[in-house]
Amino acid sequence: MYEDRTLTCKDCGAEFIFTAGEQEFYAEKGFTNEPQRCKSCRSSRKNSKGDSQGSRQMYEATCAECGKTCRVPFEPRNDRPVYCSDCFANRR
Repeated sequence: MYEDRTLTCKDCGAEFIFTAGEQEFYAEKGFTNEPQRCKSCRSSRKNSKGDSQGSRQMYEATCAECGKTCRVPFEPRNDRPVYCSDCFANRR
């Protein structure tokens, strides 16, 4: 039913094969769009997303319970208390 198709990677421009087996897998999962990147570009894109999480922006805040300065991954607002990791763990 499915036949191998040659597609062009939108990142590097290389041609790659979208095999009949891959097409069947996509259909079983309900995916309607065909892949736009070759395997190596998909892999490098996937790996680079993991790196960006390690460099997320941190904000300085003062713990509402103990008063220590701490760093949090969100911008603190005045309408909600912010807790350092120790006080947050104790509140759980």
